[in-house]
Amino acid sequence: MPLHVPPAPAPALRSVLAALGSPTAVHEAHTPALRAVQGPMTAELPLPVHVMDRLHTSNLASGGRPPRTRLTGWRFLIRSGDRYVAAADTRLTPDGWAFSHFFEGPYVAATERALRQAESLATAYQPRLLSVPELYMLTLGLHGAVGADASAGLPAGEDLLVPLAPAPPGIAAFRPHPVSELLPALTRRLTPAPVPPTLAAPAA
Repeated sequence: MPLHVPPAPAPALRSVLAALGSPTAVHEAHTPALRAVQGPMTAELPLPVHVMDRLHTSNLASGGRPPRTRLTGWRFLIRSGDRYVAAADTRLTPDGWAFSHFFEGPYVAATERALRQAESLATAYQPRLLSVPELYMLTLGLHGAVGADASAGLPAGEDLLVPLAPAPPGIAAFRPHPVSELLPALTRRLTPAPVPPTLAAPAA
């Protein structure tokens, strides 16, 4: 079923298009694949980027609500011909949305793969990117409320999270998990193991 990609703020898109049209911005980017492109490039598939803070302090493992997330930017995949060669991030400044930087690497291909995989699901979703900094982890979030404000940040338990590659050890990349299952498992990974009590000294 087609994904309901939320519309990006117009200033965010304009800032990315302006950067793509600037030889200086493209040349200074640390993206050899982007600099090597000879033909036109387009900015597609805008995704809101949310960050989940303080996962280790949540009470998910005991059945609590997911921690809130905050919108930190919008990410666009940069297409050249029939493939995506890089991505562009934007950020919110006091003057509004502005271009931040271009980048390339495994998350570009992983995002494209996860989006294509999500399109084959029987349920319609609104795609988002959800970062879990405590685990150096990025996921594709599939929000069930397709008409929701993309800046709203409380994942529902029935939403899906698809870890992108490279995923943390022990987490299968590209396997969809309900929020109600994956986040408690991640919380337990961040919970220190209990320290066994010190054995009492034998009586003299």
